[in-house]
Amino acid sequence: MITITEAARKKIVELKENTGKSIRGLRIRAEARSPLKVNYQMAFILDGQDEPGDTVVNFEGVDVFIDPNSLPHAEDATIDYVDGLTGSGFKIDAPRKLPPSLSGPVAQRIQAVIDEKINPGVASHGGLVSLIDIKDNIAYIQLGGGCQGCGMADVTLKQGIEVMIKEAAPEIQEVLDVTDHASGRNPYYQQTK
Repeated sequence: MITITEAARKKIVELKENTGKSIRGLRIRAEARSPLKVNYQMAFILDGQDEPGDTVVNFEGVDVFIDPNSLPHAEDATIDYVDGLTGSGFKIDAPRKLPPSLSGPVAQRIQAVIDEKINPGVASHGGLVSLIDIKDNIAYIQLGGGCQGCGMADVTLKQGIEVMIKEAAPEIQEVLDVTDHASGRNPYYQQTK
């Protein structure tokens, strides 16, 4: 179940006491944007703002409310409060759970082709490819290193990676890239302006 560090608990209690309102607790919402990214939101809720089906977890003076849709993403999450040179604030970390779809024979064949053919090919450009999930005959991959943010990433995906994955696992109909290419820093090939 979700945990709250002592630093976060103290800050939540302090904020709760200083609002002057009748704070009921803290709401955590989690929304999966992709197999890789879960967006978390935190907000105080007042009396009467709890919802049917909420799971309520108490942490020494702090009730945390989690709706049923958010619960699977919040189960192993940790709420922390960080006070640093660049600012202060709450952060929520959760370990990424491997989907059951990555343990079957299709996933093993795809992982083998990634390890033996794809990654050695993109390594010369500082790249890396990771299998993230398989759902409904779609393989979700993430590009890293020199491939993240590269202007040729789509060509590499469609003409290389997807072809090899479909050869290794004919049941795969599509390969989707879930990489956040906007945050790539040093791709081997720079896109022309």
